Amino acid sequence: MKTIIIDDDQTAIRYLADRLEQYDFINVCGTANTKEQALELIKSQNPDIIFLDIETQGSTDFDLLDRINKATDNKCKTIIYTGHSQHMLSAFRNSAYDYLIKPADQLELDTIMKRLQNENYTAETENSVIKSKNNNKLLFYTNAVDFRLVQIGDIGLFRYNHELRVWEVILVGRKEPIRLKRSTNNETLLAIDSRFVQISQRCIININYLQEVNNNICQLLPPFDTIDNIKIGRMYRKKLIERFSSF
Repeated sequence: MKTIIIDDDQTAIRYLADRLEQYDFINVCGTANTKEQALELIKSQNPDIIFLDIETQGSTDFDLLDRINKATDNKCKTIIYTGHSQHMLSAFRNSAYDYLIKPADQLELDTIMKRLQNENYTAETENSVIKSKNNNKLLFYTNAVDFRLVQIGDIGLFRYNHELRVWEVILVGRKEPIRLKRSTNNETLLAIDSRFVQISQRCIININYLQEVNNNICQLLPPFDTIDNIKIGRMYRKKLIERFSSF
C-alpha cells in the first residue's frame, strides 16, 4: 500500500519510515515537510495511507487533513502521528483513520497495521473470484488487471504455493497451474461450489475427481491421476467423509 509521511521533523520521518519497513505490504513512496510539498506529493502519488503530524511549523492544522480527504475523495486513510493526545477527538471528527502518539509504540503500530492489512485484504478478496450467473464458469483474477475464465468442472484442485504465497488452480488440459491473485484465500475458494473440499492447509480438491484414499493419500481420476502426494490432514479427514456422504 502506497504510503506518505508528512512531518516537519526529518528525524521523526526517518524513525517512522524505518519502523514501517517491517511491514511487507507498506511502500513508503514519499515524504513531505510542508503543506505545499504534501499536497503536490499526494497529487502525484495517489497514496493509500498517509501518516500526518497535525502539528507542523508551530501550529495545529486540521485544514490539511480536510484537504487531503477532498484530494483523495476520502479514499486515503490518514493516520495522525503526533506527540500530543489532546487533538485526538478533533482528529476523529475530521475523519482521521487512526491516531498514533510519537514515538510510535510497537504494539499500537502493529494494531493499526493489522487493521489496515485486514481491511485491504478483505476488499481485494471480495473481487478476486467472480462466479457466472449460470454457476458453470468462474473468472479468476491472476493480478490487479488480468484474469482467466474457466469451467468449474475443469478444476481438479487448488494448491497453496508456500514459496510464492499464493493459491494455484490445476485445470483439465493445462500442464502448468494458474497462479491466483495474492488476496485469494481458502474461504473464497471453498465458497465457489460444494464440490470443493479442503483436505489439508495447502490443498483443496474437487471431490468429483476423487477415486480413492490410500494411506491418507488421495488418488484422483484422470487427468489428475499423475499428481502425487495429495495428503489428507488429520483434522480434515472427517470433513471429507462427511462431504462425500452428502453427495
